[in-house]
Amino acid sequence: MAKDGGTLEIALLVYPGAQLAAVHGLTDLFAIANRLRHELGALERPVLRVSHWGEDEARQLSVVFDSHPDGYHRPRVMIIPPSLTQAPSPELLERYREALRQWHRDGVLLVSVCVGVFFIAASGLLDGRPATTHWNFAQSLAERFPEIKVEANLALLDDGDIITSAGLMAWTDLGLKLVERYLGETLAAETARFLAVDRTCASARAGSTFRPRLDHGDEAVLKVQHWLQSSGARDVNLKIMAECAGLESRTFLRRFRSATGLKPTEYCQQVRVGRACRMLEFTNRSIDQIAWGVGYQDPGAFRKVFLKVTGLAPSDYRRRVAESVG
Repeated sequence: MAKDGGTLEIALLVYPGAQLAAVHGLTDLFAIANRLRHELGALERPVLRVSHWGEDEARQLSVVFDSHPDGYHRPRVMIIPPSLTQAPSPELLERYREALRQWHRDGVLLVSVCVGVFFIAASGLLDGRPATTHWNFAQSLAERFPEIKVEANLALLDDGDIITSAGLMAWTDLGLKLVERYLGETLAAETARFLAVDRTCASARAGSTFRPRLDHGDEAVLKVQHWLQSSGARDVNLKIMAECAGLESRTFLRRFRSATGLKPTEYCQQVRVGRACRMLEFTNRSIDQIAWGVGYQDPGAFRKVFLKVTGLAPSDYRRRVAESVG
């Protein structure tokens, strides 16, 4: 008998003006994935528990819906859905700012659809980082939050501990991506087939997406992970990372590997290669320029690391991606 995979909580933030079609649509999508998990006998995978978080009369966040109630909540993912109105007001963004920062500190994966990105942006967590949103709001996002590198040409941008997506209806593909991440490629494909939708961001493309472990509970290590994601892991070494964690180098090395499953150098390589994959796909920069852009002084060393991480040379990766969308 397969070992039971337990439950994994995915939360949705139901703020005033949130698109309820996305909230309920994602809830249904995860319910379908759970049913297929059972039908296909994939019981070693977790059940996706869905919770909706809204404000009570005192404007305190609480759970207003729970698909698998058990009295205790520890979300692994927090999704900020789109809105049917314009970009959220500064007052509305401020109401959720500290809650999002706390979830992020606790290792929760933050995910936005369309203008949902404004909530994460207002928390300051996207400063210096790339993000995407609906093309109609890209200029507004860039003007209101100039520290963000807005990449509106991307339908979905997975930056490890934060995922942003562009279109108003991008929640379908986003939901399937989360099913793939937590239940596997087969269940994501079967869920898409049942829904009769195409997966525009399917992982069958060249290379691989880095999925860092964020739920290990080591706050010192998580602080360093967030810093590496925000900085692109440029100009870092063991001493600097240990200082960021507030730990002695040997202690940090042991705890980082225990928490993430990777050595700090391997983790940095994954972050840099992930950035390089986006550049290879969406820019015309030369491979040497991309190597320098993600922090490698020696393009030859970059090529070796890229091959080790993805199984492909950078030029082969770019060619396969071009073929997959051609």
